[in-house]
Amino acid sequence: MELDGILPVYKPVGITSAGVVSQVRRLLHMRKVGHSGTLDPNVDGVLPIALGAATKAVPALMSLGKTYTGEVTLGFATETEDLDGTEVARQALAEPFAEAALLAGMQQLTGTITQVPPMYSAVKVNGRRLYEYARNGETVERPSRTATVYEFVPTAASQFDAESGTQRLQFSATVSKGTYIRTLAVDLGRLLGVPAVMSQLTRVASGGFTLADTLDLRDLTATTAPAAVLAHLRPIEAAYPDLPLVALTEAQWAQVQNGVGLTLPTTVPQVGLCEQGTLKAIYARQGELYRPVVMFLANQGVTRNS
Repeated sequence: MELDGILPVYKPVGITSAGVVSQVRRLLHMRKVGHSGTLDPNVDGVLPIALGAATKAVPALMSLGKTYTGEVTLGFATETEDLDGTEVARQALAEPFAEAALLAGMQQLTGTITQVPPMYSAVKVNGRRLYEYARNGETVERPSRTATVYEFVPTAASQFDAESGTQRLQFSATVSKGTYIRTLAVDLGRLLGVPAVMSQLTRVASGGFTLADTLDLRDLTATTAPAAVLAHLRPIEAAYPDLPLVALTEAQWAQVQNGVGLTLPTTVPQVGLCEQGTLKAIYARQGELYRPVVMFLANQGVTRNS
């Protein structure tokens, strides 16, 4: 089966994002399959899968941001910043934080922030993944990075457990690509002066898709794959919701197939070029002409710098 498009998948807990790609590739007998943003094995939710020519749209999908719901637990911390890791700190709470204090901490973590990636993450330092250092018991200086948190708010009253000395906070967070929600949870604890951990997480939206749009990976089998995928497959232009689209004439289509610049009756910075209703290329304005930035042509597509 040769397909070009975006398949919004629901990834259950217990499988890696790479495992999802492998399963989709095997069931569809396709080589060009990718995903637009890793979900840890213990995190479930929306994972957009790019098929065929749509693999070139992965950067655009990632730039659309993500929304999560989850839970922060205050009172202890782990080496992985989630419940998969070994506990490394505990400070029993004698009394719960007031809801106003929790909200104030979350507001401090809203906007443009600086994060230090977790040691158990795929960020590369000196050519090695941070989790490789962590698994070998090695330490290395982690580069800080800028992230944008558009919203970080509680979704229910927090729950205090006097016996364990912990307080659980349900939240919703909408963030830019590259934001670590685990670290957001830990940083909230730091602002409050106590250890913290991300105790549950679900990605409810990614790349413009929500849970309602997804195909449950558990329903994808050798028998159901063709029909299920076709029912959920979205066109490549779904990765570019604000991109103006231009229908090509037959003569223009012949030029585009050869990467020729075009004169178009518009002055917008970028346009999507469609042939018979299918997005075939993204062109950017350079002087008086529009020239190729991304090509989705079968067997010809290459990504170019504008």
